[in-house]
Amino acid sequence: MWAESHESQARGEAYLDMPISEFRLTRRVHFHETDAAGIVHFSVFFRYMEEAEHAMWRAAGLSIATPDAPIGFPRVATSFDFLKPLRFEDEFDVRLRVTGKTPKTLSYSATIEKSGATLARGTLTIACVRTRPGEPMRGTTIPADIAERFTVAAPTEVDG
Repeated sequence: MWAESHESQARGEAYLDMPISEFRLTRRVHFHETDAAGIVHFSVFFRYMEEAEHAMWRAAGLSIATPDAPIGFPRVATSFDFLKPLRFEDEFDVRLRVTGKTPKTLSYSATIEKSGATLARGTLTIACVRTRPGEPMRGTTIPADIAERFTVAAPTEVDG
């Protein structure tokens, strides 16, 4: 199921009652995200992907980082391929798709688009870990009430 959010709505409290497989966040480039050449610095694309991920979790009625939670979701793999630049004031979409789901991980693909053109493609995998004070993090099964909120999207040509 597709979910959609604009920057002002992304902080939102809307909750979808069906599992989410795809999400779109629309936002605008802020000045502080650009470099001396006037384009978005490559590292910011990772933040855009993570911002869309957090908005998707909120759309599913969840938070990826609940205070005092006994679990966390560190990033264990990520990448981006950059095709075209983004500039200050550009409005663009971050399209996030759930591409994999195991008992302990969720994987996403992200596409950054402006006016129908693909500017960048990325991937992200997160793992569910148990967190206890004074102990190392350990992989653990994603709780059912979280796992049931996400489903793997149908493959596309871009996925391979």
